[in-house]
This record gives sequence, C-alpha cells and structure tokens, in this order.
Amino acid sequence: MDSSDAQHLSELRIVLMGNRRAGKSSSGNTILGREEFDLKTSAQCVRRHGEVADRHITVIEAPGWWNNYTVEKSLELLKQEIVLSVSLCPPGPHAVLLIIRVDTRFKEGKRKALQDHLDLLSERVWSHTIVLFTHGDSLSDTSIEQHIESEGQDLQRLLDKCGNRFHVLNNLNRSDDTQIKELLEKIEETVAQNNGRHFEIDRKILQEVEERRRAEEERAKERMKKLKKQRENIRSQMSDAQHLSELRIVLMGSRAAGKSSSGNTILGREEFDLKTSAQCVRRHGEVADRHITVIEAPGWWKNFTVEKSPEILKQEIVLSVSLCPPGPHAVLLIIDVDTRFKETDRKAYQDHLDLLSERVWSHTIVLFTKGDTLSDISIEQHIESEGQDLQRLLDKCGNRFHVLNNHNRSDDTQIKELLEKIEETVALNNGRHFEMDGRKEAERLDKWKEDMRLQTMSGAEGSDSRSVGSSGLFRSRSGAEPVFSSSRSRDSSHTSYESGAIKRYNSIDLPPPDMSGDERSDTRSVGSSGYSSAYSSFRSRSGADSDSVFSSSRSKASSHSSGFGSLRSIPESVEHSGTRRTLAFPKSSTLFPRILKKHDKHEEDTKKT
Repeated sequence: MDSSDAQHLSELRIVLMGNRRAGKSSSGNTILGREEFDLKTSAQCVRRHGEVADRHITVIEAPGWWNNYTVEKSLELLKQEIVLSVSLCPPGPHAVLLIIRVDTRFKEGKRKALQDHLDLLSERVWSHTIVLFTHGDSLSDTSIEQHIESEGQDLQRLLDKCGNRFHVLNNLNRSDDTQIKELLEKIEETVAQNNGRHFEIDRKILQEVEERRRAEEERAKERMKKLKKQRENIRSQMSDAQHLSELRIVLMGSRAAGKSSSGNTILGREEFDLKTSAQCVRRHGEVADRHITVIEAPGWWKNFTVEKSPEILKQEIVLSVSLCPPGPHAVLLIIDVDTRFKETDRKAYQDHLDLLSERVWSHTIVLFTKGDTLSDISIEQHIESEGQDLQRLLDKCGNRFHVLNNHNRSDDTQIKELLEKIEETVALNNGRHFEMDGRKEAERLDKWKEDMRLQTMSGAEGSDSRSVGSSGLFRSRSGAEPVFSSSRSRDSSHTSYESGAIKRYNSIDLPPPDMSGDERSDTRSVGSSGYSSAYSSFRSRSGADSDSVFSSSRSKASSHSSGFGSLRSIPESVEHSGTRRTLAFPKSSTLFPRILKKHDKHEEDTKKT
C-alpha cells in the first residue's frame, strides 16, 4: 500500500518487544528523540510519551527475555508483563515493534523464542507487528534486504509471520529524522491494512493475567506482613549477648548463580575471583563491627542432580563447612532471581545441600542475587509468582531469605540486614552454629575414596603417576597428577585450625582446578582417619523451629555490641607453632601434607602488616 493511501494519525501507540540487549530502550529514545528510557534492564513495562512529527506518540517498552530463552524458561512475572504491556496504552497499540539486532546471527532458537513470547498475545498480534532491526550502522553498504536474504530461512519465516513488514534503525544517528518519519508512516500503513483498527488483546487472556497478578500481590503483602512480624518477635527475644562479634558463612549454589559476587558484596571488596573453581575458597574481612569468614563452595551445573555431579565436587560441598571451625553460623543458598526456578532446580539445590544432612536446613538462608533486575517488584511478589518449586525450597529452610543487589555495594544496609538475619538464625538454633556428624561423614568419605580408588585403577595401566589412598598405593589415571594444596589456616589474631581433609585426584568428571590468579589453593589433604579426627567434635545440635520466617523488607532491628557467650571454646587438642595453631591429627600413612602454593589471603595480609 502506498503511504499516501494510509490515514495520517494524530496519535500513535507503540509497544516495543524483544529479547534483552536487542536495543528496545535505545529505539524508544530514538523514536521520541530524547533520553526517556533507562538502558538498564527492567522487570516491568515502562511507558513514555512525546510529540514527534506532528503526532502524539506513546511508547511502551516491555521487559525482555534472555536470548534464545523459550517461554518455559522465562520468569512468570515477565510473561505477565508482556501480556499487560498492550493494556498500558488503551484501547490498544497501533503496532508492536519486534526488535532484532542486525549485527548478530539469527538462528532457529532466536526465532522460536521471539515467536513463542509474542504468541502470548494471541495469533492475531502478528497482523499488527513490524520487525524493527537495530544497529543499522553495522550494515555499512549492505541493504537490509540483502541482509535478510543472507540470513536465511529462520529470519525469513519470522518476517512472513508479520506480513514482511520491517524497518531498520541506526540509533547512533538520531539527527536523521527521516528514519523515524518513515517508521511512523509504516505504522500508519499497518493500521490501514487492519481496516483502521489497533490491536486489542482477547479480554479473557488479559483478565486471567490481571486476576493472577492481583492474587499474587495480595499473597505477597500477606507474606511480607507475616515475616516482618515474626522477625520483630525474634529480635525482641534476643539478648544483647546474641550480637556476634564473629560470623562464619558458607556460600552454596549452582554455577553462575552469583556466589563469588555475593562474597565480594558481603566483605565489601574484591576478595573472590569470578572464575569458576573446583575447590572451596576462604576469605575474611571486618564488616559492621564483626569479623566475617566466608567460604565459597564450588557450584554444580544448573539442573544437575547429585548423581550427575563429580564426586570431587560433592566432597568439596561436605568439606566446606569444616573450613570455618567449629562450623558455619549460616549456609547461604544462592539463587539467581533473574531466571526461572523450576522443579529440576529445586531438586538439584535440595539434593546437593542434603549432602550436609537434613539438619543443615535449620541453618540455611536463601540469598537471592541480581536484585537490581526486580525494579519495583518486591522479592515477595517474585516468590509468589514463581510458584510451588521455589516456595517448597523456602519452606525447607523456614522461609528465611534475603535479596542482594551486587551492583550496588554502596548500600551497606542490605549487608547489615543480612548479618542480622544470620544472628537471628543462630538464636533460633539456641545459639548454635551448624556442625557435621563426624562419624557418618567419615563413613561417607571412606566410600568416596574407595569409589575413586576403583575408578582410578580401572584406567591407569601403564601410568607412572602414583597416589596414596586409604588402602595404600594405587595408580592414578594416565597423565594425571594428584592435586595437593595448602592447609586451611587463619591469621595470628584469630583461632587457627587445620581442617580434616581429603586428597584429591584428577578424575574423568572434572579437569584439574585452575589455581592461577585466584588464590584458590586454600584447600586441604587428609586421609579418612584425619577426616574423622577433624570431625570428632562435630555433633548433632538441636534443630531450629522450622516455622520461623524472615523477610527481605528493610525493617531495622536494634543494634547490639557484646559477644555471643555460647560460642564453642577452642578445642584442647591444639598445637602451637609460631603464630599458627593447628589441630593435632593422628599420624597415618594416608596423611600427606599438601604442597603450599598460595596462602590464605587474610594470612598474607596479616604477615605484611
């Protein structure tokens, strides 16, 4: 249709849709001719207005999904926002602009993600859709038509869905107002092709989403109110003596969930390397008048069951709680708030944490990361919208949770509140930290060692490399070397321990850990007898009230200053050597000192001073 045949509209309503980093916000700014949209990721729709080319323009930016994410993987809140976006410019948008970067390859996964997310609005939306290509400057002398032909079938199939309507924008050249005038004319042509009608979503679809959203918001308010009240009750029953001068924390979770970033936010500086490590890492710091020890356990692959995880990773998880003797005050279970939490995630988290025994749940707090992506949505609303799987996991740990924005470390209130929640968790456990059952864990370790011994012997014929296991010398896998590292120690100003440990072997499940740049040699080596000794004093403690709950609302409790009188005293079986004190282990042929490659960073800093 020629542009002259299209009716000139004095008002245009536009919805921008697409995956993250496709250029939605930049396109909105280019259309309106000024900086109206923040380029940061938002979990909610954003609406802006402006006068452009003699038209009143309303632009709605819907939140984006991760590239190639199917609808099933996207957050429930995001899907709701996509549906609600078309209701924010009543009676409905004249056009939905589907944003696609022209400088990245368009494949089947991207096509399916775009199509499935847009289908949430019903099949009819495609007759009102225009593909808007961004990063037009990267085309150089190539025409957009040539680009479409070169990209192949997947892009062409998507364009066929929306009647081959498309436009290209160069968001770096806003002085070229002809590109926006052309876009607005194409929107008017689209309206004309739809007999002058804008897009209206099926009332039933919109009503279902609106009702679900209202119900979730009500449940979120109730959850927030209940948790706030119960936290206040807990604080009122705590004495001044329950303000701890020392806190020991273990970070646990899947890979890329944000464990290292959270450790850095807690300690207020870059202590943890963001690279993946196969071994536990220990760091220290002084935060809010407390000495903080943070252990980061290695993460498992997302959705991996315990059966799929390497044995060495499971050993690290079990040993992590021994690296801050006599045991951690809290285990923080790290969950990324920015990705969908499903049944497979719940099972993976639950089964890996169960390696530490059922009792660990009374010492566990769920720590949500990427809190900045929530925008104005409360963490309680996120929990309610995500459904049963996340809620079941929270129930396991007494509904204790907290949310962190690791991009905003200047906000020290989020860390102060987290430390208060840890103290409350300790109080609910009758002043006790978490301790393992030494006998059971020694039996488990013996089984692991035997499994690894058999696994190593099965493929090691002809290898010159030898290692020692609980049953004596046996061959390691060809080409592999036993990995040893330093004993765990604290600096001279605090109690120093050498944990019970396990000798590590390279296995076919996991490559040797990369020790460079990261000071991750803060590990240990012990045979089964040493392991038993290290845990000999670790006994079961009384569990906490599982109904106890904590909220992430910013309610401030009173501050206390005195120490916690019920902390364990230093075991008598401590040997002094210079400024370091090390637990005495029984002599055994299976105990080998690990090669000291790098010291605990806290110890190095102390020696320098």
